[in-house]
Formats: sequence, C-alpha cells, structure tokens
Amino acid sequence: MNFDLDLLSKAKYWSTLSIIVVLIGWVILATPLVSPGLKDSSWPWLNLGIDFQGGTKITVPFEEKVSTARIREFLSSAEGLSQLGDSQLQSEANSNTVYINTKADVGSNEVLLSDLRSSLAESFAVAEEEISINSVGQQISREFQVKAMQAIGLALLVILLYISWRFRLRYAVGAVAAVVHDVTIALTVFAIFGIEINLPTIGAFLTIVGYSLNDTIVYFDRIRENSGKRAARSESTFSLINKSINQSLSRTLSTSTTTFIPVIALVLFGGPVLKAFSLALLIGVIVGTYSSIYVASPIVYAWDKFLASE
Repeated sequence: MNFDLDLLSKAKYWSTLSIIVVLIGWVILATPLVSPGLKDSSWPWLNLGIDFQGGTKITVPFEEKVSTARIREFLSSAEGLSQLGDSQLQSEANSNTVYINTKADVGSNEVLLSDLRSSLAESFAVAEEEISINSVGQQISREFQVKAMQAIGLALLVILLYISWRFRLRYAVGAVAAVVHDVTIALTVFAIFGIEINLPTIGAFLTIVGYSLNDTIVYFDRIRENSGKRAARSESTFSLINKSINQSLSRTLSTSTTTFIPVIALVLFGGPVLKAFSLALLIGVIVGTYSSIYVASPIVYAWDKFLASE
C-alpha cells in the first residue's frame, strides 16, 4: 500500500518544532532545574540509580500498604539503623513495595542488614527472606558511567562512518541527527519526571538508537533506489524524497504498530522492575518513527538543495 501524502512540505514546521524541543531538552539536561530527580543525584539533572552513583538499594515487599513517612520514622528511630536515616524512599502507586535507597555502601555490613531485616519483620507485615539488597561501590558506579557514555558515543560514531560509506555523508548526518533527537527527548522525559536511570535503561537507549537507525535506513534506501532510476533524473529532489517516504510509510507504520503493542503491554503490566526500560522503549518507538520522516529526511533534502544552489 502506497500513500500519497504531502509530508515533506510540512517538514519546515515539524523540524522547527523538533529543534525547539531538543534545545529545551538540552537546557533541562544541562541546568540543575527543580525536578524529582535532582535531590540525590551525582548528576543533578538526572535521577541516576545506584548503578551510576553507587550505594545500596533495598527492596521491601510489604504485605499491606505502608506510607513512606512511617518507614522514614522507623529508620530514624530503630536501634542500629542510623546509617539509613537519610535514605531516599520510593513507593509504587499500585504496589506495596517500597525501595530504600542510600548512598552508603552497606551491602557488606551483615550486622546492619540482619538488624534491618529482623526489625522490619517485627514492625511491619513483611517476610525477611523477601527483602532483597543490591549494592554498588563508588568505583564501580563511576566505571559504569564512563562505559555507558562510551557505548552511546561509539554507537553514534560507527553509525556516522558506516552510513557515510554505505550511502553519503548527508545521509549519515541525517541519521545521527535523528538518533540524537530521539535520545535527547527520552532523556528529557526521564529528567523532568525524575525516572531512575540504571543499566537496563542504558540498554533501552541503545535499543532506541538501533530502532531509529533501522527506520531511517529504510527511507534512505528507498530514496537512493528512486534516485538511480532514469525517471528520477527529471524529477525534483523534493518530489523524489516525498515519494520515497510515502512508498515506505506503510512498512514503517506496520513495524511501529507491531512493536508498540508489546512495549505498551510492558509499560502497563511489566511492574516496577521494567518500568524505566519499557518507558524508554515506548518513547523510542514513537519519536523514532517521527524523526525518520521529519528530522533525517529533511536534512538530506536541505543538503541536496544547498548543493544544487551552488
């Protein structure tokens, strides 16, 4: 099924909107604005999990709903738990599970952890064996930060080099711009709402890179194919790119829809463990589909137009 929509003519409006949104995103990511994720982050604009700032995360699945205020009072007053008095507490809206996050690496303090388990079991309806503890040292967390940035940076560099070789530089710039656009929007959403960023989330961001790139390559391949046809020689670049987008739109919508369904199921029913991961994927599917049309393709068109005017 081929569409016949005048998509590229609207690019100047949508591309302008994208530029504004990305610039706002960069301001949010570069400035310590007030958001739920600022208080206890080593990067003040992002709510980094213990994977990236070190510390201990204690997961307590209560049998009934317990307020965070009551838990904080318990941690401050319970004997032997003074190290956990300034912990950050998180609770899920539809769950009785509470997360106790502390910057202190108490994972090796067996006495404290034993006291915590027994005290929680005595004071609340919770089984000791169901309380889980995850600790990451400061040195390891810093290595995770560096490795995460290196992974995303290397992915962008490889994309730039590969598409420059496989297509042309203008296509590579368009693809990288689309990827930066998608990851920036995902990070901005995470920063505004204080959603925790951990190692699985970085995996989701890299998945966004791959998804966005795959979608963009489909359009670029059709543009190149149409450019090589004889009929294309008398056809304007604008018409050729717009036709190529329409020819690939049906495949894009089918792929995005089939991807969107399981991802939305993960968001709704995946639970707190998969919340950040699935939300990042959901954002990636939506903005990745959009950016292939209104970020990557307009850059190729503008570049061709500029070269033709010289």
